[in-house]
This record gives sequence, C-alpha cells and structure tokens, in this order.
Amino acid sequence: MRIRIKMIVVLIIGLYSSLLSNETQTGNLMGRVVDAETNYPFSNVTVVVKELDQGVYTNEKGQYKIMNLPVGNYTIAFQLIGTQPQLKTDVIIRSNRTTFVNGALKRKAIQLEGIKVEIDYFAEIEAQTTSVVSFSNEEIRRAPGSAGDVSRIMMSLPSVAKVNDQSNNLIVRGGNPMENTFFIDNIEIPNINHFPHQGSSGGPIGIINVDFIEDVTFNTGGFSAIYGDKLSSIMELDFRDGNPNRFDGQIDFSWVGFGGIFEGPLSEKSSAMLAVKRSYLQYLIEAIDIGTSTAPEYGDVQGKITYEFNPFQKLSVLAVFADDHNSPDQENAAENAMSHFGNQDLYQGTYGLNWRAVWSESAFSNTSISLTSSQYDEDFWETFKTPVSNIPDIKNRTNEMEYKLRNVNFKRLSDKISLDFGFDAKHFEHEYDNFLAETINAVGNTIPEFILRDKITAEKLGGFISLNYDPSFRLSTTLGLRLDYFSLNENLTVSPRFSCKYKLNDKTSLNGSMGIFHQNLPLLLLSQNKANKDLKDPYASHYILGIEHLLSKDTRLVVEAYQKDYSNFPIDPNQLGIFVIDDNFFNYYDSLTDGGQALSRGVELILQKKLAESIYGLASAAYFRSRYKSGDGIWRDRNYDNKLIVSIEGGYKPNPGLEMSLRWIYAGGVPYTPIDVEQSILNHQAVYDENRINKERYPDYHSLNIRLDKRFFFNKTNLVIYASVWNAYAQKNIAEYYWNDEKQTVEEVYQWTLLPIIGIEWEF
Repeated sequence: MRIRIKMIVVLIIGLYSSLLSNETQTGNLMGRVVDAETNYPFSNVTVVVKELDQGVYTNEKGQYKIMNLPVGNYTIAFQLIGTQPQLKTDVIIRSNRTTFVNGALKRKAIQLEGIKVEIDYFAEIEAQTTSVVSFSNEEIRRAPGSAGDVSRIMMSLPSVAKVNDQSNNLIVRGGNPMENTFFIDNIEIPNINHFPHQGSSGGPIGIINVDFIEDVTFNTGGFSAIYGDKLSSIMELDFRDGNPNRFDGQIDFSWVGFGGIFEGPLSEKSSAMLAVKRSYLQYLIEAIDIGTSTAPEYGDVQGKITYEFNPFQKLSVLAVFADDHNSPDQENAAENAMSHFGNQDLYQGTYGLNWRAVWSESAFSNTSISLTSSQYDEDFWETFKTPVSNIPDIKNRTNEMEYKLRNVNFKRLSDKISLDFGFDAKHFEHEYDNFLAETINAVGNTIPEFILRDKITAEKLGGFISLNYDPSFRLSTTLGLRLDYFSLNENLTVSPRFSCKYKLNDKTSLNGSMGIFHQNLPLLLLSQNKANKDLKDPYASHYILGIEHLLSKDTRLVVEAYQKDYSNFPIDPNQLGIFVIDDNFFNYYDSLTDGGQALSRGVELILQKKLAESIYGLASAAYFRSRYKSGDGIWRDRNYDNKLIVSIEGGYKPNPGLEMSLRWIYAGGVPYTPIDVEQSILNHQAVYDENRINKERYPDYHSLNIRLDKRFFFNKTNLVIYASVWNAYAQKNIAEYYWNDEKQTVEEVYQWTLLPIIGIEWEF
C-alpha cells in the first residue's frame, strides 16, 4: 500500500510541474527505412506526415527525422520508386518525446498493364499469401478486453476459438494450445504467459510488455518452412530498440500490476530498455469477486540491449523473466470450485543474443543463440479428499533447460527469384522428480500411483529452404521444404510446403497454400513410459484457399476456407474415447499408442479497417468443425469446437486525446462430457459418463467489452488514463460444470462477470 501511495504522490508532483510550464507541446519523429527482404537501408525514401503534408528524405543510412511536430495522432507514408509504398497508422506524437517509426519497403516486380500500385495500409502482410494478420503497438495497447495482452487481442480473430475468459490460450483452427509458439527478434519463446501450462503455450496473463512491441504478425496456417515443430500457429513479435538519444521513463498502473519502463543510450552506438512489473491482485480480489481463490502473485522483468556496429551489423541482447506464486488453501479452493489446493512456485526465463547482418543489397541473415529455463515447484492435494495427508496427491519438481541456435538467411538471386534457408538446433535437459498418488481417471478407472525421477536429454535438428519465385507482378509463389530430426525417438520427418498469390486486379487477389507440419510430443508425456519414446510425431496437413479484396485503401475483406488433417496423435488404452492431447497430459498414462486422428475444417471472414481518419475496426466470423477419432474408432467433437464465432471490434477517435472502443464476441458453446453422478458419489471425485463423451454442449458464449482512453499532453510529460469494463452487461457465461463432493452435486462455475478496470500510464 505504501508503494501505491508513493507512486500517486510522484505522479501528482510530476503533473503539477508539467502544467506550470508554458512551452509548446511538440514531439519528434525518427526512424529508418529498409528493404523488407534484406534489411538493406534505403536512401532517398520520401517520408511524409499525411495530416500535415510535411516530409523529408532518408539519408544514406536509411534514417530520417522530423522535429517539433505538434502532439497528436498521425499517419506516416513511405514511398520510393521501384518499391511497394507503405503507410503506418496510429502514430502518436507525444510531448517532449521521440516516436520511432520504421518502414520496410518491398521491391516490386515489373508492373503489368491494368495493375495500379497505390499506398498500402496492409503492406506489412503483402508478401504473405494466406492466414496472416498484423497488429501495431497501438492497436494492441488500446484493444478492449486485452489489457495489453498480445494473446488476448487475437481472441477477436475468427481463427481462434473462444473457450474461457480466465485463460488466453490460443486455440487456432481446431488445434490445441501446445501447437503454437512465439518468436521475439528471431528468438523462440515457448510460452509468453504467467502461470504457464506445462508443455503448452497458454496461461491466464501475458508477460510481454506492449510498449516494447513494434509490430506483431500472427500466422494461423500454411506458414513458411522456416518455422518447424508446430502444427497450428506462429506469432512473431518485433521489439523496438531503446531511445538512442536520451533517457525516457514511464510508470504503469493497471489491473495486471504496477511497474515501469526505462530506456536510453548506453553509448554512441548502443541503447537499452528495461521493464519491470509486479502484481497487486490481492487488493483487487478483496474488492471484486472474480471467481478465483486467494490472490496469486506474479512479476516479470524484461529488457533489450542493442549495439549497432554500423547500419549493416547489429547485435541485440534479449531477456524475459517471470516468477509466479499461488497458494490457495482448502477452504478457498472449496469456495471457488477448485479440484485441488496447495502451493505453486513457477519460474521461467528466456535469454538470448541475435546478430543481424546485412551482407549486401541482396543478402541478409539473422542468427540467434538462446537459453530458455522453466522451473515448476508444485504440491497439490485434492480439495474434498479427507483426511488430508502429509504427502501431496500431486508433487511436481521439474527443471527444464533448452539451449537453441537458429540461423535464417535470405538471398535475392534476381528480380524474380530469391531463397530463404537456414537451420535450427536445440538441446534439451529436463529433470523430473514427480509423484502422483493413486487416483481414478476421467472415466472411473483406477490409476496406480506414479513416480517419475529421471533426467531426459535430447536434441532436435532442423534444416529448411524456400524458393520464392515471382514470375510477374500478378503471381508470386513459394516452394519450401523442411527436414527435422528428434534424437529421443530417432524420428526423421520431411515437411514440404507450397503457397501462391495471384492478383486478379489492383484490388483483388487469390491466395492458396498447402503443406505438411510435424511436431514432437511434450517431453513430459514421452518420459512417463519407455514405450512412449517410440511414439510417432503427430503431423497435420494444411489446405487453404482464400480471396482478398481491398474495398478501399484502408479496408480489406478476406475470406478463407481451410482443412487440417491430423494423424499420429497419442491414444490411452485405458480411456479409448478420450483425446489425450486435449486432456491434462500431466496425468499418468501407462502406455500410449499413436493411432489418434483429428480433422478441422472451416470458413473464415475478416473485414478490417485501419485508422485512416477517426474510425477503425475489425469484424470477423467463422463457421468450423473440429473432430477427433481416438482408440474406439468413433469420431467426436473436440473440446474447443465452437462451430460458430462472430466478433466485432472497433473504435472512434474524435480527436488525438480521446478514444472510445468496444469488442463484442459471440461463440457457440463448446462440447463437454456429462458427469456421472452415481460414479462420482461412489468415488468422491468427478467421474464422467464414458458413453456420452463430448455429447453435450455448454450454452453459447457472448460478452461485450468497452473502453475509454483519454490522453493528456503536457509540456514535459504525457499521461494516459483509461477505463474499461469487461463483460459490460454481466452475461453469466459458464466456464464448466463442476462436481462438488462436499454437497454431492454438479454445480456451475462461471467465467468473469462484470469487471471494471482502470489504468494509468505516465511518461516522463
């Protein structure tokens, strides 16, 4: 509480000092413009602030600067003969600050008659063929219902299933959270969330500080051969560099915690950024019942140091660390419908170096080396099991160390032909000291106690090459191939991929891709039984066809149809109807087979409008089916099969200092297996009806999130105050049906009800 009071006092003093000054409220705009494929600096690029019709040219290093711009919201245009022009929206010029906006222009093939090139609001994804959406820093920061969480903004996309407000799991096109991964500046981070789900990519609260992000690109299918070992999606986050000219600071206070950002030069050629955050949920939970137990505590630290030898060689150092702690007692666990109580201490971090080298106007490489460490220290007891033993029902002592080397290269051979090629190398050291007490599984079968004490080491090696051939301005194609080897089971996989884009005219294009995608099963699952190490790697075949049409310069319509065929998923002989990979795979599985199959197909629509003037928005819809076939040969709906998803998100900026936005989501209810009351009473825990696996569905989900942002531009500092309401009309969406063994009844557990949020960002 003392920290909060001190912070408020500092804020008031800073604001008062700012208001006393009579200086003009202006800021600066700087950046660099490069070749989108090679990062080679472009000189003589025209950089224009559209609203002011004011511009400059880039120098021989690709750099530009426009000084003393009035504070406000702007659109920046980048133009150079022989390249595809680009627009950057949502550029905020702040008082006494420098805003850095970089451009990346793609060289274009010879233009054909009838094709007209215009400035493109969607140039960031112009080179991609299918299933790609890009968001800027400001689009993520202001999104209602996201709380600055980069994963939660993706919930408005038709490719992502809607399951539970309390989790930001990305369920992409009928997949599973373990099928996703994240890259920050060419460094892979398996999970970017607090309280990570072991072996997967989800969690309840994001780690990444949105103010570090320059751009985000989300690939939801048919992605390039330069990415391997994932079946569903790739998220690329580009971190900006710290301010190389002066020291800046920012203090943040919101529902996810309080913290600050500090950045500035270290030397003439280097800069640094540091962000720290700590939770205060214990105070929020005391005031608002949001359906959790005693407050979890968490914090994170992330930083980036950049050293630029010259415009062609740059070394960056990245660090992202988080620690999470939770200790619900038995009483709180029972009150909040939790099956287990106990203690949880989690630590995760990724630390790496990335070397970006521009060799010439036609060659470029990115090479990174990194370490990811994860430590799980957990003891849990069953909530309604009496008497409580001194020995926990679940003990998890896991230490995971993953060392990674990644090299990605680009070479332009001619105006029409180019190559992407490189390799991945990974070394894993996972140490387990785990215990599971004797229990029964989901369908009532007794599972003996399980002890896992082992140290697993393994290597993954992957190589890739993609041939990009653009025979004309109308047609672009990519043919790729990956080879991957996993030492634990000695599996060698081959993954061919193909994609193409054909421009029907200057506004409409047809897009298509197909390919095979392999992924290793989590080591936690493979290590439970020696026979599991011989399981085949699951794989998915992607087939995607779409059409994209520019309704106007700032609005595009995309319609895509897709199908994903999955094979080699694990099957538990003791639960033939259960799809193991959608279950909690921390459970003990005596011996698994690999004959499981799955199928996902659907149609998606996205209507996206960039902020050209005062209105922006994204409307989307999807109809899809996601099914699986396990050991009994019966096809069933998967856990995340919403069938129908509709989302509307948008906002209005009447002036640079005020913004109003909303997000409404409707999603069909997901399948569930009814609880067998008789067997649950007999076994004193939830037992599900094996004859009705995923036969029922939860009620449909819908909610409205609204947000209001107000910016204050003072002469030396800037302030953003925002108020948001999640689930504004208090819809009671059901999270799950829960077995209350104390009352011997099935009860409903709800997702978040109406939740007001207030946040403050103060820049100084």
